[in-house]
Amino acid sequence: MPDLPRPPSDRRPPAPVPGLAARALATAAIDGVLSRGEALEEAFEGARLEPRDLGLARMIAGVSMRRYGSIGHLLEGLMAKGMPRKSGPLEAILITAAAQILFLDVPDHAAVDLAVRLARADDRAQAFSGLANAVLRKLAAEKAERLAAVPADADTPSWLMGRWRRAYGEDRAHAITAAQRTEPALDLSVKADAAGWAARLGGRVLPTGSVRLAGHGAIPALEGFGEGAWWVQDAAAALPARLLGPVAGLAVADLCAAPGGKTAQLAAAGAAVTAVDRSEVRLTRLADNLKRLGLQAEIVAADLLAWPGGTFDAVLLDAPCSATGTIRRHPDVAWAKAAHDIAALADLQRRMLAKAAGMVKPGGLLVYCTCSLEPEEGEEQVAAFLARNPAFQRVPVTAAEIGGLAEAVTPAGDLRTLPSLLPDPDPAMAGLDGFFAARLRRVG
Repeated sequence: MPDLPRPPSDRRPPAPVPGLAARALATAAIDGVLSRGEALEEAFEGARLEPRDLGLARMIAGVSMRRYGSIGHLLEGLMAKGMPRKSGPLEAILITAAAQILFLDVPDHAAVDLAVRLARADDRAQAFSGLANAVLRKLAAEKAERLAAVPADADTPSWLMGRWRRAYGEDRAHAITAAQRTEPALDLSVKADAAGWAARLGGRVLPTGSVRLAGHGAIPALEGFGEGAWWVQDAAAALPARLLGPVAGLAVADLCAAPGGKTAQLAAAGAAVTAVDRSEVRLTRLADNLKRLGLQAEIVAADLLAWPGGTFDAVLLDAPCSATGTIRRHPDVAWAKAAHDIAALADLQRRMLAKAAGMVKPGGLLVYCTCSLEPEEGEEQVAAFLARNPAFQRVPVTAAEIGGLAEAVTPAGDLRTLPSLLPDPDPAMAGLDGFFAARLRRVG
């Protein structure tokens, strides 16, 4: 007798577990940072999640890295034998779950349950799902007293904290680390009418002229994005280009230009900008942003040290650096760098600064800047350059040029912003990225 066709099955695949996809993405992001040294943001590029889940994943991953030192300290105290070897993403699963339990408004049982599900779903971590359950439940039950015992500077690597104590003193070092624990607000540079755009977007105008938003959804959905009225740029990152003064009609080189915030500033001010960067991918984004903004610049994909270049009325060099001033926005930086990286970067900066200096016309300006808190990449770099190059003189920065932030002007006349500047009752609305900038003029 021939087989009869089977009736169609009414069985349906199980419904997705709410919130699991967001936790999985956050865990993958943290695992990428810890296991492969990837940048935290890379995990979210091209992620196919609903906006709400994507936002939650970013929040969990961001808090996990901002409080990584505290979380690690607590997990170490709860795991007598340490993290099991060959356990795959178990560490990342525990870190992201602990971040939710300790620092986010997430029900403890949800954080524990979803972490256990993630462990069971991985071939390497599933054998330790019971351990994950026990550790996280104990953490949830004792979080208040355990968190109170965590050292105040646990969220900054000890080698980095030691450097900041020496450079800035004990009080300012602690203020820097405190500022870096809070996710910062969104800063915008606007082409015109900062006060008007602040009112439309529910933000406020900072003393420096940037617009800071108290809260926001997806950036492309904000009013003014599509029409190119503004671009995202930390308030501190917007200051170095302003040190060039009026640039309308001048030929200006923006070296190491991507992602392009400074290029946009200069082009919007009327300069003929040549934007140079070695990364073609990042330059594609720069070009897309300029198109959206209705601005123009000559874009050059080249290694600065090998580029024949030319001469310009003004040159802005935003040199590659340790980026320790951006930890509040990129918390993985604190744990991705090591002390030896700074010496290597300082040597690269020295060579780039010499190259940039050769492009400045007599009487022209050179602004050198880095988003680093390390003196070797800032004050010491410029002092050594001036000692070698008598053809250049420092043009001191004034408080009036940077919104009255007198505390951001060094005794030598350079710009030095710290994450702890611009205090506010709401920590999310306070602070700046850490930046250094010096303005130099070629004599003659």
